[in-house]
Amino acid sequence: MRLLAYGGAVDFVDHYLKISASLARDSLRHFVEGVVAHFGDEYLRKPNEADLRRLLYAAEERGFPGMMGSIDCMHWRWKNCPLQFKGLYSGRPGKPTLVLEAVASYDLRIWHAFFGTPGRCNDINVLDRSPLFNDVFEDRAPAVNYVVNGHQ
Repeated sequence: MRLLAYGGAVDFVDHYLKISASLARDSLRHFVEGVVAHFGDEYLRKPNEADLRRLLYAAEERGFPGMMGSIDCMHWRWKNCPLQFKGLYSGRPGKPTLVLEAVASYDLRIWHAFFGTPGRCNDINVLDRSPLFNDVFEDRAPAVNYVVNGHQ
């Protein structure tokens, strides 16, 4: 599983472990289903109101009032990109690239992850396409009040 997590191809994994590609895929699927079943309720969810209060308080104590976490985009070269997708996922050096947008809190917990859509994507394009703020725009986000420079 570590080889797959670090980006090893299934063909390499089946050769390394001496198992078939289909067994490697099935094993990975079984592993992921187990992780979701065991950790899903606690770790694979959006922050609730109590989480937001805790995160906002911790950020304010560190001098960052109103901050839930830090957002960043990572650009990963897609080494084995299928030929038909190379033009869609062309990255900075002209090589196929996947973009991952993530939000992590001070305790290194990842609260949001989004793989950007096709196209020549910079971080702003990815954020524009991201579902990160959908709950805010659709009035589904929990109400959270905070003070910045004396203004609520």
